[in-house]
Amino acid sequence: MSTFEKIYELVAKIPRGKVATYKALATLSGTNPKVVGYALHRNIDPENTPCHRVINSKGKVSEGYAFGGPKIQQKMLEDEGVIFNENGTTDLKRFGYLID
Repeated sequence: MSTFEKIYELVAKIPRGKVATYKALATLSGTNPKVVGYALHRNIDPENTPCHRVINSKGKVSEGYAFGGPKIQQKMLEDEGVIFNENGTTDLKRFGYLID
């Protein structure tokens, strides 16, 4: 299995209303967060690989979100029940998803 395939497999497990960080996915897939970001940017199957559920370790959406920008990504997550404060940060302890 390639690194990208492993990343996509992990992202596919993130349930609605939860988020994972680039760093956590990098650790679990044996790579670095920039590779995770690149893999998600190249995602051709967003229906099955919900890359909008991946955010940075500070609990914020990425400025480089490819599918409409950070406000679109945040809105998508809010529509799934993820709550962001006025600074655009979510509580990773509450909404973070620890992938086995």
